Amino acid sequence: MSRFFSTRHEGLTPYVPGEQPRTPVRIKLNTNELPFPPSQAALDYAAAHTRPLNLYSDPEGHELREALGALFGFSKEEILLGNGSDELIHFCFLAFCDDAHPAVFPNITYGFYPVSATLNRVPFETIPLREDFTLDPADYYACGKTVFLTNPNAPTGRALTVAQIEEIVRRNPENVVVVDEAYVDFGAETALPLVKKYDNVVVLRTFSKSRSLAGGRLGFAIGNRALIADLNTLRNSQNPYNVSSPTTALALGILRDEAQTQKNCAAIAENRTFTIEKLRALGFAVVDSVANFIFVKAPGMSGTAFQAALRAKGILVRHFDDPLITDYNRVTIGTRAQMEEFLAAAAEILEGTK
Repeated sequence: MSRFFSTRHEGLTPYVPGEQPRTPVRIKLNTNELPFPPSQAALDYAAAHTRPLNLYSDPEGHELREALGALFGFSKEEILLGNGSDELIHFCFLAFCDDAHPAVFPNITYGFYPVSATLNRVPFETIPLREDFTLDPADYYACGKTVFLTNPNAPTGRALTVAQIEEIVRRNPENVVVVDEAYVDFGAETALPLVKKYDNVVVLRTFSKSRSLAGGRLGFAIGNRALIADLNTLRNSQNPYNVSSPTTALALGILRDEAQTQKNCAAIAENRTFTIEKLRALGFAVVDSVANFIFVKAPGMSGTAFQAALRAKGILVRHFDDPLITDYNRVTIGTRAQMEEFLAAAAEILEGTK
């Protein structure tokens, strides 16, 4: 770092995104992207409805917020758009956390949480998951902190029920509970009904996973009007034109083709079940998942070695250096053909270790 870098950030370890290779690979299963592009209907709509690029995008995203509200049953005043859900996570740390309101989240979860907390000088606590990677809701009852939950959790794929999340919300009436539902469309229960019942819950969603728009960078938050107004104050103080016109048009096109989104999610869920069954038959330990990825442990191999062996065959998966999960790799669920190639490679690798 330079001699000009503020000492405030000396202890900051930045988030490391999943690799986006510059050279071709056979199969990319490392960043939880959907293997299906936006439908032609969505692309056609975007081409015809993108706001002229010499003009700024709509800073309030009125049309998109109305469309999201119509789909999910909320007013546009209960919805905020973000440049990816990562921006909204950052706003939540800014809005709802400080020295008097520390943050708390699992010790194994989305790696952006500790980064955002540190960047914003928010004290935080991590709570260990159980040995099977499930979360004990009771660990968060009356905790006196702002709670951040990814549900389904990443990188494990485990999920709480909405009843379990409600108990956490109910038992923390003086603190906000942020529920990050990036992967909810692949089989978990949504916490959105809780927004109607409680004034201390914010649900985050993204177009990056189930809606084929990872490259468009679009997330949205749903909460009561007061919480959304808090977040909007920060957005307008930092990045008021945070969602581009092409992304807005693409999102509107995707929402007009909801049947395709549901078809894609069903295909991923089917391919996930297929892959889990085949891996377990090969002797892999696989954590139960309702996300668009699985968390796997190869028999007789370290996580690092298995990742490297797959890479040598042109297949990318995600490995984490955390000692608690270093034996595992996260594998994104792709098309059936991609998963069959991945399984064949996994079988070859295991055969080579005998």
